[in-house]
Amino acid sequence: MLKATLRKSPVAKDVEIEHLAKITPGFSGADLTEICQRSCKLAIRESIEKELQREKSRKERGEDMDTDEDLVPEIRRDHFEEAMQFARRSVSDNDIRRYEMFAQTLQQSRGLGTNFRFPSSTAASQQGGSGSAPTAAASNQFAQNDDDALYS
Repeated sequence: MLKATLRKSPVAKDVEIEHLAKITPGFSGADLTEICQRSCKLAIRESIEKELQREKSRKERGEDMDTDEDLVPEIRRDHFEEAMQFARRSVSDNDIRRYEMFAQTLQQSRGLGTNFRFPSSTAASQQGGSGSAPTAAASNQFAQNDDDALYS
């Protein structure tokens, strides 16, 4: 989830996404996205502040202001560390258990989650073809009946 959220963001090479994933068990996708977005915003704010400082110093020295150099080109470890100070889990373990029980009840009431399996091809042939596909004549008869019902 973290990698997907950060796929288009310039993240510093020393940021260990796997470590971040290990210390955030039970965090929802929204929680992880919030951490990533907060880190990104911190990097952007820092970049803006540095750019304003640079412009101010150039004006004081009377220098030209044509460079487009990004002073904070990546989201660094310190941005993630600061973002993690505000990190929180929005769903408790108790809530997760309730959702799992609800999902299981819903599946059972709809008949989902059964252990349905098609018979293996060897079992079907041993049963004399009882489980095999209908013959071409039977398929054609069903198709004609369906066409008649469709256009009448």
